[in-house]
Amino acid sequence: MVVVVVLMLSLLALGVLSALWSRMSSSADGEPDAIVDRPTCSTCNGDDSRCEQECMMEAATREVEYYDDEELDRYRGRPSDCYTDTEADDFREVLMSMVQSDAKGWNRSLILRGINVPDQIKDELLLMIDGDT
Repeated sequence: MVVVVVLMLSLLALGVLSALWSRMSSSADGEPDAIVDRPTCSTCNGDDSRCEQECMMEAATREVEYYDDEELDRYRGRPSDCYTDTEADDFREVLMSMVQSDAKGWNRSLILRGINVPDQIKDELLLMIDGDT
């Protein structure tokens, strides 16, 4: 019984100390501390590797988004250097039909689906992604 009382008093004291520390750590002029504006997945531009990693983890927990490209699933697991020019054109057709701002999401979708972008169109994809930032 004594142990329970001591434990409860310790938790209460910890709560009070935490509240006091929080109040004392606010800025000197009484204004609340500024919230740091962290990038979101919609504003992540590739400069912050942590942002990219968090967005990839977030995307991995959601359902895969398709970009009207279900036919590309047949290339799942194929190495990027093993596509014929005709097969690469299947990817190019999808890429050229989308708005530039969708290119980054499409690339993530392909990665999550286990589809490697053909070497023949990687430069075009990167230009679209870089042009959007």
